[in-house]
Amino acid sequence: MSNSFIVARDPLAPPPGLDGAVAAIGNFDGLHRGHRGVIARAQTLANKLSRPCILLTFEPHPADFFAGQTVIFRLTPPDAKAAQAARLGLDGVIVLTFDKDFAQSPARVFTEDILHKRLRLSAVVAGYDFRFGAGREGGAEFLRAEGDRLGMIVEIVDRITQDEDGSLDAVSSTATREALERGDAALARRLLGHPYFVRGVVLHGDKRGRTLGFPTANIALDPANRLKHGIYAVTLEVDGTRHQGVASFGRRPTFDNGAPLLEVFVFDFEGDLYGKEVEVAFYGFIRGEAKFDSVETLVARMRLDVEAARRILAESAAAASSP
Repeated sequence: MSNSFIVARDPLAPPPGLDGAVAAIGNFDGLHRGHRGVIARAQTLANKLSRPCILLTFEPHPADFFAGQTVIFRLTPPDAKAAQAARLGLDGVIVLTFDKDFAQSPARVFTEDILHKRLRLSAVVAGYDFRFGAGREGGAEFLRAEGDRLGMIVEIVDRITQDEDGSLDAVSSTATREALERGDAALARRLLGHPYFVRGVVLHGDKRGRTLGFPTANIALDPANRLKHGIYAVTLEVDGTRHQGVASFGRRPTFDNGAPLLEVFVFDFEGDLYGKEVEVAFYGFIRGEAKFDSVETLVARMRLDVEAARRILAESAAAASSP
């Protein structure tokens, strides 16, 4: 993220540079194509008004708050959401804490006290299904009426059901989660409009991969992550440079059947990644996790996995560069 991109949590006033901003409002988990339709509308309006454009979102996820525990397979935890928002050209993210007081506040408190008085927004853009306020009493029509009353422009974006490859009947975070739970990284990429990615710090492991000829960068994912266990074609970005690789996510049944771990073998890479924050993007599913009868059989299969990953990544790059 650039130094000019602003991330603010529960500000009592607009952060410097964001006064009078146009806000795209929602949970935005995944920042999928539907979300990007809302964001694009907000950016168009912000350009027209010569105002900054921000994402206004909530943490924890309301479903997690009401459940009293983490239940949602988060596609974009806060750091990933901010990173993607910056890539989309927004000026910042404002995060509001979703707690008991927030959940029980009337819809008018949200529009008048928070959006209008506290954040001093000039305009808001939301999706057709955005609900807010105690009992989810606020919706699109209420938001429009409040905009008229408060002198704040309000635009509502209809459901997005198509992309450039054809019809997508369900552009939603739920559909994306379901695709990833099946290991369908390609469909998830279509729904999101970008590869599904995770961020984390590279941990010290047991160095087993190094002894097998496949040294890996190990990252522990959120326990609520329900990505299908298996082998994937991936890229790993570190220090602003993106590398190709192949990743295993799972319990390593051939060895210890332990806690789920993401292990990334980075192609043609020499260097120390321990302690570095990396971003791993998933481009294609190669196979499910399996237990092998011997280390030799596993290594032979890993060589095939590397070839498959290189092929998937080459095809993806070719498709991205084609007109």
